[in-house]
Amino acid sequence: MKFLNYYFLLLSFTSLLDFVVSRTAETRFYKILDVDPEASQEDIKKAYRRLARKLHPDKNRDNPEATAEFAELHKAYEVLNDPEKRKRYDSCGESCVKDDKPSGGDPLSSFFGFHFGDEDGGQRETPRGATITMDVFVTLEELYNGNFIEITRNKLIMKPTSGTRKCNCRQEMTTRQLGPGRFQMIQQTVCDECPNVMRQEEERTLELEVEQGMADGHKIKFNGEGESHIDGDPGDLIMQIRTLPHPVFERRGDDLYTNVTVSLQDALTGFSLEIEHLDGKKVKVSRDKVTWPGARIRKKGEGMPVYNSNKHGTLYITFDIEFPKADLSEEDKEGIKRILKQQPVNNVYNGLRGF
Repeated sequence: MKFLNYYFLLLSFTSLLDFVVSRTAETRFYKILDVDPEASQEDIKKAYRRLARKLHPDKNRDNPEATAEFAELHKAYEVLNDPEKRKRYDSCGESCVKDDKPSGGDPLSSFFGFHFGDEDGGQRETPRGATITMDVFVTLEELYNGNFIEITRNKLIMKPTSGTRKCNCRQEMTTRQLGPGRFQMIQQTVCDECPNVMRQEEERTLELEVEQGMADGHKIKFNGEGESHIDGDPGDLIMQIRTLPHPVFERRGDDLYTNVTVSLQDALTGFSLEIEHLDGKKVKVSRDKVTWPGARIRKKGEGMPVYNSNKHGTLYITFDIEFPKADLSEEDKEGIKRILKQQPVNNVYNGLRGF
């Protein structure tokens, strides 16, 4: 009898331990995303955006665990961002969602596009829909600071409908007997019977990550978001970065160029000014010597971020001089001559040298 009491006590303790473990496990995904279990869906999405940018393997190449950490982040987001999966996870932990199939595709590209190199070549056994290429116009500020952009598009998808149809048609060789010892090989079309489908328009929202330093023309691929195919897989959607003109800066590679106009007085006596950069910070520019029209200075490390690097390009500043429009008195003219002490210069030359 005493043995049975010990047995039931041990059984109760084990059940309590399992309960504690399950209650601990069901908050792990929230800890990965660094959010409270009561967080809203929008809070979860914002947390994922922030951490995805921080933990992206491309930005943590020195960390051998970067890919695994990012995969865990994606797994947690995939569960908590789905209200039904989140409800099951909250009730009994990871055991209730571990058998769910992933959403498909590379986890690095399922939430927002992921950069890639050359297109995959070769023939595919499964037919695919067409690949669509779209231009996405972004500001220079977004390319300097990085940003997430939500893009809504209407996509034609295949929906099941009543009836069947001929599908997967192919040419096969069959043998036909013509008589004793006589056979003939013929080619015929063979098709399968598939459920009928219809094209239906569906609104899709995609999240595009504009990473710091991306170049104009950079391509971002979304797997399976292109044209649908009645007998196969959908194609891909490629979004191509296009930079909008900027009123202050011009980008050339990783460098930035801008012009600053100063008065003739400042050009002769020196000046100090500030330029507002693309992230809002102030870049101080000062000179205590004569500045001539077309003079250029450079600020290292103040250009564009170098893509997938912690480095920055150079900011080049070219100066224009604004001359006074008012006429000078003879006394002022003589005063300027005494100050400058310049000899007359009448150098006539071909200003288009090298033309």
